Amino acid sequence: MGDRGSHAYGVALVTAAAVLWSTAGLFVRYLDLDVWTMLGWRSLFAALALTLVVGVRNRWRMIRAVRAMGWPGILAVPIAAVSMGGFVVALKLTTVANVMIVYATVPFLAAGVAYAWIGERAAPRGLLASAVALAGIAVMAGAATRPQDLAGNALSLLMTLAFAIQLVMVRRFPALAMAPVNAIAAALCAVVCWPLMAAAIPSAHQLAVLALFGVTTTALAYILFLTGGRHVPSGEAGLIGLLDVVLAPLWVWLAFAEQPGRAALVGGALVLASVLWYLSGQRRRI
Repeated sequence: MGDRGSHAYGVALVTAAAVLWSTAGLFVRYLDLDVWTMLGWRSLFAALALTLVVGVRNRWRMIRAVRAMGWPGILAVPIAAVSMGGFVVALKLTTVANVMIVYATVPFLAAGVAYAWIGERAAPRGLLASAVALAGIAVMAGAATRPQDLAGNALSLLMTLAFAIQLVMVRRFPALAMAPVNAIAAALCAVVCWPLMAAAIPSAHQLAVLALFGVTTTALAYILFLTGGRHVPSGEAGLIGLLDVVLAPLWVWLAFAEQPGRAALVGGALVLASVLWYLSGQRRRI
């Protein structure tokens, strides 16, 4: 495959991953289940799908794949579990738009974590963009009047920080395989949720939707993004990943008439503008 064809192939896969990630809000709104039951079953199906991925990639030498994670992998598991669980709970508590606005700040949080952990200095462009993004989040959070929205925004920030730490860990430990980490993290989420889940097993239809939720927004999206990311510059992959932030509120607006609110629109515009400006500068340097 030529360079142009390889690049187009990578763009297509990364775009598909972003679209799959953007459907998480649809699943959360569609399923009439309590948050622990939803998160527990979704995590179980995600763990099974990711275990299949790990098995295929490692020719079913599962113990060796887990041992290869080392202590960085052990450290990454609870962080990944917080990211997975926080995302679903935040979507349950507040609007999809609020969650995605906070999530859009992941490049800035990752830059902050990288500076604190590995001494990677942030460029002035990144600092300015971070300030604008912080102003956007302040606009959105300042308009929150319900305790659920405040809790959802806080969980969104925790989830985004956990994901940013994972991104830096991958750079700090290049040999760290994230597939087994995420598989174990999903299993950990399922175990934690199990005592809090409803005693009744969901209907066959709900189980099918939960399975689709777990497989598409974790295993399949993960494979597509990592495979496609090998063929496009990281800055470009980051820009394409913003489709998730834009599409997720759009889907729930079209399907469930969930209005993002004026504050979310203003704050989201500030955050998206700052991220686009920051990532465009990163892309030019590649």
